[in-house]
Amino acid sequence: MSGFVEKPKPVEVPGLTHLHTGKVRDLYRDEAGRLVMVASDRMSAYDWVLPSEIPDKGRVLTRLSLWWFDRLADLVPHHVLSTDLPDGAPADWAGRTLICRSLDMVPVECVARGYLTGSGLAEYRETRTVCGLALPEGLGDGSELPLPIFTPATKAEVGEHDENVSYEEVARQVGAETAAVLRQTTLAVYGRARDIARDRGIVLADTKFEFGFDEHRELVLADEVLTPDSSRFWPAETWSPGRPQPSFDKQYVRDWLTSPASGWDRTGELPPPPLPENVVERTREKYVEAYERLTGMKWV
Repeated sequence: MSGFVEKPKPVEVPGLTHLHTGKVRDLYRDEAGRLVMVASDRMSAYDWVLPSEIPDKGRVLTRLSLWWFDRLADLVPHHVLSTDLPDGAPADWAGRTLICRSLDMVPVECVARGYLTGSGLAEYRETRTVCGLALPEGLGDGSELPLPIFTPATKAEVGEHDENVSYEEVARQVGAETAAVLRQTTLAVYGRARDIARDRGIVLADTKFEFGFDEHRELVLADEVLTPDSSRFWPAETWSPGRPQPSFDKQYVRDWLTSPASGWDRTGELPPPPLPENVVERTREKYVEAYERLTGMKWV
């Protein structure tokens, strides 16, 4: 059992039709047919949307995504049309709202990995592969891969878990031509972002992208991009293969949830408990630090 501990009620705004409440984002459609994405402060972990929120998280995700979209636009177009607040929207939506193009979304999480950790590490330890791709012997937690790899996953509903799939399965689902474009674009965007992050003292271990096609069948980068929610960011100065790495993402929350301090059994039926105040504040600090390190701008 998983999902929302407490599912929020959609905000009603004149002229907007509520479409979906996701783990973090609420999705609406306006009268012009455009999508309105609102990034909340919700935190998800282990397929649960937690009862505690992280202040400013939605604004960090939105502002950082916009920063990255600008730096990737020559590689792939993005879906953002405007950051204007819709008429009648609550003041709290300011800084967390994107007006976007409506796309025909590809039903695949496009994951790029440059380092071995997480579910990729678990698979490697069993089979010496990740998503069917053979890797060299001798790699450990945090090891840099010889070359970045494309390791797609299925897109899961709230409360369900994304499952890694092979490239061949993606080609079967979306066609060989689309699969090839997804792989090429994912790795190109990851490579650009990895180099930018490295110049700022951050290791981009892995990340996931979502793509859709516009009315001209052009591939478009959608959703969020290269945030602490969708990526693993490690401080370069402490990176050391062979052990778990300190991070600027939700790993801090995951670690507390699986610690004796939480008292929570992630294999049981009960939902996770609220986060302690110090865990909430430390998580916020990590998200803000990721933004400030990457962009070089002070969070205000």
